[in-house]
Amino acid sequence: MLFDFSLLSLVIWLPIFVGIAILTINDDRNAQLIKWLALIGSLAGLLVAIPLYTRFDPIVSSMQFVEYRVWIERFNVHYHLGVDGISMPLILLNCFTTPLVIIAGWRVINKRISQYMGAFLIMSGIVNGVFSSLDAILFYIFWEASLIPMFLIIGIWGGPNRVYAAIKFFLYTLLGSLLMLIAFIYLYRISGGSFSILDYHKLPLPLVSQIFIFIAFFLAFAVKVPMWPVHTWLPDAHVEAPTGGSIVLAAILLKLGGYGFIRFSLPIVPDASHYLSDMMIVLSLIAVVYIGLIALVQADMKKLIAYSSVSHMGFVTLGLFLFNVYGVEGAMVQMISHGFISGAMFFCVGVMYDRLHSRQIADYGGVVSKMPVFAAFFMLFSMANAGLPGTSGFVGEFMVIMAAIKINFWYAFFAASTLIFGAAYTLWMYKRVVFGTVTNPNVNQLEDVTGREVLILTILAAMVLWVGLYPLPLTEVMHVTVDNLLAHIARSKL
Repeated sequence: MLFDFSLLSLVIWLPIFVGIAILTINDDRNAQLIKWLALIGSLAGLLVAIPLYTRFDPIVSSMQFVEYRVWIERFNVHYHLGVDGISMPLILLNCFTTPLVIIAGWRVINKRISQYMGAFLIMSGIVNGVFSSLDAILFYIFWEASLIPMFLIIGIWGGPNRVYAAIKFFLYTLLGSLLMLIAFIYLYRISGGSFSILDYHKLPLPLVSQIFIFIAFFLAFAVKVPMWPVHTWLPDAHVEAPTGGSIVLAAILLKLGGYGFIRFSLPIVPDASHYLSDMMIVLSLIAVVYIGLIALVQADMKKLIAYSSVSHMGFVTLGLFLFNVYGVEGAMVQMISHGFISGAMFFCVGVMYDRLHSRQIADYGGVVSKMPVFAAFFMLFSMANAGLPGTSGFVGEFMVIMAAIKINFWYAFFAASTLIFGAAYTLWMYKRVVFGTVTNPNVNQLEDVTGREVLILTILAAMVLWVGLYPLPLTEVMHVTVDNLLAHIARSKL
């Protein structure tokens, strides 16, 4: 059907074109018009993405909604799009997050409004392009293009050290990506002149070549996740980014790294993935344990949640390199869950920062007496961040721990420690911020959440509880794709 043939293009280009149109309204006197156009554009982007789920066939392992057109004929580059059970949920997460970010900045952003709203819409379309590209050059273009809006968001609307944080974010992610491009060019040469990602799955590569390609991919994707020890850009970026920037960075952009490992490293260089899996598992466990301990000593709420993200994303890379169904599906569920929880946590910090203009834990205390509704929502998300059963934070982590215990008891032991460390640093922060006596007189002036903030918090709370109590609609669409991926890896295993 024609609708199927053009659906992914619509999901990619609709928010981009709306974002570009908003950029032409370069006048803050039209603030309401800009905001409503941005909200309508983001909601339209979500609506056109919903058929990706409703019309998705969960028993088919091949790509669906495929589009294939010649783009640069001389170099055999194609506009090739498609989704499977791994990429489709991530596109929906991205499209779901964008309207919330637009609403979150409704009253907070008062300068260069069109650029701010336009940047998020353009980035939403670009990220959809990353998740749906099946041509290596097309993927690389979307991958690099996603840096530009976030670089501007941090650098223009960020905090006092925004320029330093933006440049650090840009350089870390750019340098790793250049090695990925070199790997693509090498694969293009040995495949007989193809940039098709699916063609690379069939290449009979020797182990030495696979290891070098794996390392090139690793340096690109590990920075994005981010894995220890290339995680140091993330706390700076989160601390300086505006609330909307932190939400998208944690909920969406970190998932590009996990997706890269699933789409490229595992199927293209499966022997190297097995060969280097112990290294990946050790690095993942260091992120889970060591970064969790670092989060315990943070005095800045944003920095604490940023380190928490590194720890939780360690479960993603751990699950992927255990090479069993529970591990890979658990990693996918963890990515989706982390999108909801981390986005909610950063929004909660933003709610308090907008009122008190401080992110320091010591500047709060007794917030529950002035903001009881907010405190209830914040409690739910804090519990989810700590992995409370019944919330989405428990499901993915439990699946990865179950996968780990089948491979090695100690892998599971160290992974499960996050349930202790996560509860420690999250509840420690919550206790000091929300409970206790009011020691800062400014806290007495706080007002509870507005209707706009309640709307965002309610939607995120519903998603956290839905995935936590009934994850089947999420896992059933990825099951066949994951089985097919693991079967491909097993056939290639040395």
